[in-house]
Amino acid sequence: MKQFAKQLLRNPSGLVGLIILVIAVAIAIFGPMIFPNSPWRMVQRPFLPPFTLSKVPLGTDALGRDVFAGIIFGARVSLLVGLVSTLVALAVGVPLGAIAGYFGGRIDDALMRFTEFFQTIPSFALAIVLVAILQPSIYSIVASIAIVSWPPVARLVRGEVLSLRTREYVQAAIVTGQTNSWIIWREILPNALSPVIVLASLMVATAILLESSLSFLGLGDPNLISWGYMVGAGRTVIRQAWWITVFPGIAILLSVLGLNLIGEGLNDALNPRLAREGR
Repeated sequence: MKQFAKQLLRNPSGLVGLIILVIAVAIAIFGPMIFPNSPWRMVQRPFLPPFTLSKVPLGTDALGRDVFAGIIFGARVSLLVGLVSTLVALAVGVPLGAIAGYFGGRIDDALMRFTEFFQTIPSFALAIVLVAILQPSIYSIVASIAIVSWPPVARLVRGEVLSLRTREYVQAAIVTGQTNSWIIWREILPNALSPVIVLASLMVATAILLESSLSFLGLGDPNLISWGYMVGAGRTVIRQAWWITVFPGIAILLSVLGLNLIGEGLNDALNPRLAREGR
């Protein structure tokens, strides 16, 4: 574990991404304590430019609400949606991929055809349809993003299990009479986690973009403020008040960039060949 941490911190991309993520998480956790007032509350006149008053450093929107407070509170929603939807997608994709790869045959064919059914529809279009059917809420958004995100996980895990199920230690477990579930969860999956961890970090970034896109289109939770909602709310007055859209957009950009950099750093740290080359 120490060697992995050293390898990750030695990687410039991983270090920068980790710093960005730590700042974003700290804002999401401690920001509402610093700004206890509701981000929906009117604090100044509408369209107050940024850097005009110290109390509202990033200006106000069309209703006089603090843009900075909206970004602070929106961090919690955007990051939480990204994390929870990724965990749900992993909870679905990892078992299905492991079962398909381990048993093979008709079980593999049936599960992969089921997976391909979800992949035939563009992810964003399917997410829009699901949210519209389930009614916009934080729960429907998380469920929709998870539904469109699990197929790549299942296919990745299946490929890893296919390459690991013929290894000597797996065959030894079979000979000693271990159950299939024990072999999958204790022998195979721990050795297939490296690419899954890397993919998970990228999935969180993709989930944040999906949530932002849905909120931009007006399909976000109307009771919660998020970065995508703020970008969507300011798009009609972007020429008059550019800051309403630009600052939440920068928050989305930095969060997604940080997660992608962490994914690159994790890939280098978890890849033994790259580690030996000193990357």
